Amino acid sequence: MATDRLSVIFAALADPTRRAILARLADGDATVSELAEPFEISLPAISRHLKVLEQAGLITRSRSAQWRSSSLNPEPLREIEGWMERYRRFWDVNLDRLDAHLKRIQQNQQENE
Repeated sequence: MATDRLSVIFAALADPTRRAILARLADGDATVSELAEPFEISLPAISRHLKVLEQAGLITRSRSAQWRSSSLNPEPLREIEGWMERYRRFWDVNLDRLDAHLKRIQQNQQENE
């Protein structure tokens, strides 16, 4: 199993439950119970998901008295965005070339009518 930073982040994001948890945390901090509400899984299962997200650096967890809340840490998402930027530029260039090609074909068809 890969242990480089991006692999750990992508592995954490591979699970739809963890992505849903991150989406919820984007709205603000939440306790384990609050995060578990929309899911039909146990609190220990949610805690395991939170542990994976925390190990990937995607969330931070704090404890205040008996409450343990989680917060979104967007920095790893910025790392992914930086890695993906190169591929976005690749697709932008190639899709622009495809668009120009299709316009040339359409123009040639109109001229031949």
